[in-house]
Amino acid sequence: MAENKAKTKAKKNVQSGIATIQSTFNNTIISLTDEQGEVLGQGSPARVGYKGAKRSTAYAATRAATEVAERVIKKYGLKEVKVFIKGPGAGRNAAVKGLDACGLKITMLTDRTPIPHNGCRPRKAPRK
Repeated sequence: MAENKAKTKAKKNVQSGIATIQSTFNNTIISLTDEQGEVLGQGSPARVGYKGAKRSTAYAATRAATEVAERVIKKYGLKEVKVFIKGPGAGRNAAVKGLDACGLKITMLTDRTPIPHNGCRPRKAPRK
């Protein structure tokens, strides 16, 4: 039936990767992946210890970015990243500065904020 084999995970050594920053008005989520898109580490201000309205600040995004970057650099030896930013929040630029402060070389910086091309119909105007 089912054999119990111990999975031996080879320690990956990743030189370059992708950093995806999802920045909303309430939170900032940072994901570091390898070139194929496999997640190496994730971080957010809540993981660093910020709760409530403090999660949406730029300083909290910087702390979250440095924390996740240090963890991934220590574990996988990441050296350079391509950064993709999405969303209108306060932590957009702050998270990029946090990644840069940890010693990651930023090779590319792209804004992937979704922009509606005349998408949803707006709600009706209130009566006066």
